[in-house]
Amino acid sequence: MKGKAVLITGGSAGIGFAVAQRMARDGAIITISGRSAEAGEKAAQILRELSPMSSFIQGDSCDSASCAYVAAEAARRMGRMDVLVSSGAQSLLGPMPFSQMTALQIEDGFRIRVMGRVLPLHAALPYLRDSGGGCVVMIGSDAARHPTPGESIIGGAGAAIILMSKALAKELARDKIRVNSVALTITSNTPSWDRVFATESFASHLFDKALSRFPLGRAPAAEEVAEAVRFFASDAASQITGQTLSVNGGLSFGGW
Repeated sequence: MKGKAVLITGGSAGIGFAVAQRMARDGAIITISGRSAEAGEKAAQILRELSPMSSFIQGDSCDSASCAYVAAEAARRMGRMDVLVSSGAQSLLGPMPFSQMTALQIEDGFRIRVMGRVLPLHAALPYLRDSGGGCVVMIGSDAARHPTPGESIIGGAGAAIILMSKALAKELARDKIRVNSVALTITSNTPSWDRVFATESFASHLFDKALSRFPLGRAPAAEEVAEAVRFFASDAASQITGQTLSVNGGLSFGGW
């Protein structure tokens, strides 16, 4: 990863920030984006201690104009773009029975979890092509492969990410751009983890049950997910594209 120019959307906290720190330690040039200027600048300051050219750009992964600005500015600052990690636009809505969701929650669930991954990819394509090829890693959900009650929207959106990884890997191979995704279960050291267990709810009861069923004894941590993302983005995975890797502690083994 040394010297690679990496844009990480949603890189100021959670999975995105763990990925940014891991790649910065490898010597990558990191640009992170996020909606909060305060959180983003604080994260960038930490990253600059690992990789001096790291920077933050404020932007919204669910807004196409914002994505276009972030991608262009990131490529300008870094001089090119080799890797995109699409991890932004986390939905605040966790697992919930479909019958209890409002129509707006259903719409927002798909929009945030799908468009928040795809719009940054679309905006970054010209710059990845200009670099002679590159790598895209999208963050999705393992609920796509092993859905549980309350995860119909989460799983449906995750399935869209898996399918798009396959389709875009074929379509973009001509440009030497690899596309893969990493599917997550509940993951510690993330804002989502803190939010779910902060109050008693359907989601907290669901994940309490899940925590007792991890064959490896615990849920994955953000730092362990970051290792999987780093592998996909590195030259070690130069012949891997169109794949989705589940980082789920053995909680489920079904897949497609």
